[in-house]
Amino acid sequence: MTANATSLATSLVQSVDWLAVAPPTIAALAGLAVLVADLFLPERRKHLLGWGAIAGLALAALALLPLLDGDRSTFCLTSGAHACSYTADTFALVIQFLVLGGALLTGLLSFSSLDDLKLPAGEFWFLLLSSAAGAALLPASRDLATLVIALEVASLPAFALVGLRRGDRLSSEAALKFFLSSVTATAVMLLGVSFVYAATGSLHLSRIADALTHVDPRLDTLAQAGVVLTLVGFAFKTAAVPFHFWVPDTYVGAPVPVAAYLSVVGKAVGFSGLILVTVLAFPSYADVWGPAVAILAALTMTAGNAAALRQRPERAFSAVRLLAWSSVAQAGYLLVPIAAAGYADSGKDASRAIGSTVAYALMYAAVNLGAFAVAALVARTSPANRLTDYRGLYAARPAAALALAFFLLCLAGLPPGVIGLFAKVTVFSAAVDAGLGWLAVVMALNVVVALYYYLQWTAVLFRAPEPAAGAEPAPAAGAAVARPRAVPLTAAIGLTAVAGIALSGAPQLVLRFASESLL
Repeated sequence: MTANATSLATSLVQSVDWLAVAPPTIAALAGLAVLVADLFLPERRKHLLGWGAIAGLALAALALLPLLDGDRSTFCLTSGAHACSYTADTFALVIQFLVLGGALLTGLLSFSSLDDLKLPAGEFWFLLLSSAAGAALLPASRDLATLVIALEVASLPAFALVGLRRGDRLSSEAALKFFLSSVTATAVMLLGVSFVYAATGSLHLSRIADALTHVDPRLDTLAQAGVVLTLVGFAFKTAAVPFHFWVPDTYVGAPVPVAAYLSVVGKAVGFSGLILVTVLAFPSYADVWGPAVAILAALTMTAGNAAALRQRPERAFSAVRLLAWSSVAQAGYLLVPIAAAGYADSGKDASRAIGSTVAYALMYAAVNLGAFAVAALVARTSPANRLTDYRGLYAARPAAALALAFFLLCLAGLPPGVIGLFAKVTVFSAAVDAGLGWLAVVMALNVVVALYYYLQWTAVLFRAPEPAAGAEPAPAAGAAVARPRAVPLTAAIGLTAVAGIALSGAPQLVLRFASESLL
């Protein structure tokens, strides 16, 4: 009997592949180290916390390199069908690179905001690293429980980051709106997960996919409800219509670096989760979620562009609010290949469609973070960060103006932003190949509509500054309230500009992911 017990214990115990889980683990440990160091460092040395956080994120990103030699899985079942809770495959590594790189760039553009807004450095860096650890865990998650935990680990610190400007009404309101809407979406998603578990008897994505192909007829309605409710939760994280209402107010109320983080890393979390549950867990229900995602894509890009058109420079609208609505529209483009995966004839075709989303997300991350970095630079002299504050930016800061113009052209898909054009063509091709001609037409119309507000903002950069008399000084007159030079912020702008230019010169570096099998 003792021998049987020993044998059973041995079958249940397994070794952890620490190399596979190194990226999110290093980010989490760096967050703990920053939190402890904050207790002992004097105020004048708090800036060292930021550099420690940057080093931790860089080390976590470097930990991806040993994983390139092949897929690695851990936390696997030791009996029955093979199923694992964590898999470091190509898809996971690419999204982890996007997440950790985005968090690192967010950290670089945060140094000046921490000083200007008097934000608590220790809390900020701990929350950023904690959220990045959860975001890095999610794309490698292969069961619904781990997915939900990773999603909440990524989201909960983000609520606090949004409301970190204590005493600021807009910041508190943005954090509360973000929190309440996110908690509601999480509750709906958990209800869906419980329904899926009740219908299939498993939380592992691969086992769920098998079980859903032969569900007991008495549980079929329960399974369908679970699939729909689970997708609703992830649709909220992607800011898809009608779950997008929290985006503009949250971005405007949050510090600019936090808004940048949400627009890139937050979206990566939502989209990677949505991809995993649709393609890996619910392929047998593709006839349900495929058309639903296609409709969401059309509504999201249209609503985002329609709202962005209203952000006119002459009406002194917020530049961050325009970027918020732009991010909603971009989410619509990112949903197109996921919808195409629902119409794919084979798993390989579905994986190629998902590759288009990944390729577009990589382009979007680089240029959108660059646009937010320039917005953070302008906010140092014009805290309101209105579109009118960008008038004459070329006269005051030529390099920043040229960089922002390049980022906007990439988002619009116009030369010299070649990477933006190629990424849009890739997404467009995925829709056409899947037989979604109507969605391709809607996307093409939306791309044309978006040209208006991107080019309008670009033109403002090169206009002559407004006279200072009787008006708030434009950026060109910002020298009167100039702040100390922000080297990390400048470095963030430079890195994103170099990335955008390099990818425009060699778009195959990103677009090859559209033709590779990622899942």
